[in-house]
Amino acid sequence: MKRTTKFLIALVVLLIIARILLPYFVLRYVNKTLADMGDYTGHVDDIDIQLIRGAYQIDDLRVRKINGKIKEPFLYIPKTDLSVEWKSLFKGRLVSEVECYQPELNFAFSESESSSQTGAEVDWTAYLKKLLPININRFAVIDGTINLTSLITQPRADLSLKQFQGEIRNIRNVEDKDKKLPSPVVATGNVPGYGGTMAFNADMNLLKVTPDFDYHLKFNELQLVKLNPLAREYANIDFERGTLSVYSEMAMYNSKLNGYLKPLTKNMKIFKLNEHEGRSVGKFFTELIAQAGTAILKNQKHDQVATRIPLTGTIENVETPIWPTVFGVLRNAYIQAFRGEFDNNVTLQDALKTFKDDYKAKREARKAERKKVRAERKEERKEKREERKQARQKKREERKREKDK
Repeated sequence: MKRTTKFLIALVVLLIIARILLPYFVLRYVNKTLADMGDYTGHVDDIDIQLIRGAYQIDDLRVRKINGKIKEPFLYIPKTDLSVEWKSLFKGRLVSEVECYQPELNFAFSESESSSQTGAEVDWTAYLKKLLPININRFAVIDGTINLTSLITQPRADLSLKQFQGEIRNIRNVEDKDKKLPSPVVATGNVPGYGGTMAFNADMNLLKVTPDFDYHLKFNELQLVKLNPLAREYANIDFERGTLSVYSEMAMYNSKLNGYLKPLTKNMKIFKLNEHEGRSVGKFFTELIAQAGTAILKNQKHDQVATRIPLTGTIENVETPIWPTVFGVLRNAYIQAFRGEFDNNVTLQDALKTFKDDYKAKREARKAERKKVRAERKEERKEKREERKQARQKKREERKREKDK
């Protein structure tokens, strides 16, 4: 047997052995990385390497909070596929894509640290980079579940999204380099606890520390009777029937935002004359007045109460002007009913204009401040000159008196 042939056979055997042992070493590395994440710890059951695809699959990933009272893991993903994004590689960029199948994310909100589980304490991107050192350009969720436990604590109100489908593309801006918002985002899901659906789509710039975005968000036909625990606590009323849909558009640039929230109720009924179970006299009159107000403020033709709530300001301070909201209710009732759709009149240019207006206002404020400082300094110099003048005059008078003596 020739020496070259022996070398090739030995190389093939080594590659086979490496292929067999590689998943074991990768599994150890991944579990070691996930074992210590501050307040959280993680574990993976199995890993499958697919060298031809440039990918590996993680099976049964679990992340739970250490010393927490919550039984459900913070994150559970039965199957995760991490691979090279080949279409970007053909464009000269080495980036990756991640697909998570049937993930379950469990948030819990509580004043007690042991009963709270939000993941805010951990920099998850740092650990994701350790698991996949290549920059992620596409992230997808297939048939996921998001549980928000005790989103409102008094009374307790949970929110779940089922059959959640989501995708973020062009995160690293491999395509469309000239666009201000190069990354499209889409997400849909059911809201079983409230009997409605959710739909979200946006264009974003995720390369900034605080991302810029332009989004459309819709919650469609939430059942008002499902909101009765909150209605009883905060308004002392019960809904008998009706649906609530919420439409929202918002654009943000450099942390300055502009948009709106449009809640729209249909077929809403609050007061029921022959309701006797646990209704106090106060609640009777509260519901009666609420029903009367609804009758006055609803659009009779479409049987709906709606308004448009403007949202402006920054992510730290969102402002909601009162009078436009009130006029929106009256407009819907007596002038023109709001439609159950997006207005499509909010763009990134609005947020950019808000940012520019804010920049101009700040520039004018700085200009006014500089003018004020200059005026104060001028006044100080004038006072000092006057003081020196008076001092010289006093000295002349003293010398004159001495001379006269």
